[in-house]
Amino acid sequence: MAHNGTTFKLNTGAQIPAIGFGTWQDKEAQEPAVTIALKAGYRHIDTARIYGTEAAVGNAIKKSGVPREQLFITTKLWNNYHHPDDVEKALDASLKDLGTDYVDLYLMHWPSSFARSDESFPKDSNGKTKTGDTDYVDTYKAMEKCLEKGKAKAIGVSNFSKAELERLIKETSVVPAAHQIELHPYLQQASFTEFHKQKGIHVTHYSPFGNQNEIYDSGKGMGKLMDDPVLVEIGKKHNKTGAQVALAWGITKGHSVIPKSKTESRIKSNLEGDFKLPAEDLEQISKIDKKLRFNDPSKSFGWNFYADLDGKKN
Repeated sequence: MAHNGTTFKLNTGAQIPAIGFGTWQDKEAQEPAVTIALKAGYRHIDTARIYGTEAAVGNAIKKSGVPREQLFITTKLWNNYHHPDDVEKALDASLKDLGTDYVDLYLMHWPSSFARSDESFPKDSNGKTKTGDTDYVDTYKAMEKCLEKGKAKAIGVSNFSKAELERLIKETSVVPAAHQIELHPYLQQASFTEFHKQKGIHVTHYSPFGNQNEIYDSGKGMGKLMDDPVLVEIGKKHNKTGAQVALAWGITKGHSVIPKSKTESRIKSNLEGDFKLPAEDLEQISKIDKKLRFNDPSKSFGWNFYADLDGKKN
């Protein structure tokens, strides 16, 4: 089944499908989940070295029979391999697990480096994460070399602040093709996404339904974003669910979204979030922004993330 959904053009000229399939968490569940997703018509798969799911994604792709050129595969460089000498090796390991000789998009997962180590979370004697001294600009320059070699068709970043992104653009020669950030109707970041538009950087929403994951403190005791009355009401109008409206909100803004699910029915219904909302719906949704950020690992990563963005925890 060929992909017939919305796509957006990256600054490289390549097309990225608006709805991707996120593969974070539940390693064991990923191969069957990706298999269902490919069968349902997803052609954009999002993974990362740290998820431990690249091999499962690779297996599902191999068994699916979907030709590689029909797929858009994103993976991400983890913090322990930020040293310029380690970047290409890290990408090679990802490519090996994915069973492909290139990724469509390679992202720096975080601007923060950890100490060089084969451990994902190197620890000091007090059990704290050992931070590294590699500058993200140098890491990105090493990613540019992977681009030149064709191992990545596009490169970008994830979880950068505005100041970090501005500095990166100024001090490197390839404008990121994409920036993957936490974005949903409770964390809308309108001026930040506008900045990306001016720079020609595509935005991908992770946690497009917010994230009441037990690993985060935020959002405890509050209702789910997809059950927000405004989203549900708009959904009724279009014969869609609140979750599908949350996805459509991103797509209408020209962003890609990467919902994750293990349930066949949800995996399929998320694809139906690929539709455009009229201006009056966007207007309604703009009023439910809570500037609520779920994912901020500043303390455990030893880095002050999102310093100049909405939803920053004090």
